[in-house]
Amino acid sequence: MTGKVNDGALVTLAPCDPTILKTGDVVLVRVHGNVFLHLIKATNQDRFLIGNNRGRINGWVGPNAIYGIAVKVEN
Repeated sequence: MTGKVNDGALVTLAPCDPTILKTGDVVLVRVHGNVFLHLIKATNQDRFLIGNNRGRINGWVGPNAIYGIAVKVEN
C-alpha cells in the first residue's frame, strides 16, 4: 500500500478545529517529539490515534499536538 502523500509533494495546510477532525484526515502532528504528516486512524473523545497508510501506528495525541490539516496535495 502506498502513502496518500508522496515524498516531495507540495502540501497545503490549514488551521483546524480539533472537534471536527475525523478518521482518515491527513494532519501535521507532533508525536513523541517528532513532527509527521500522518493520518488520523481513530478518535476517542479529545484524543487522536496517529499512524501512516502502511499500517504503522505512532500513538495517541491530544488536540494541542495537531498543527494543521492537509487541504491540498500536489504531486
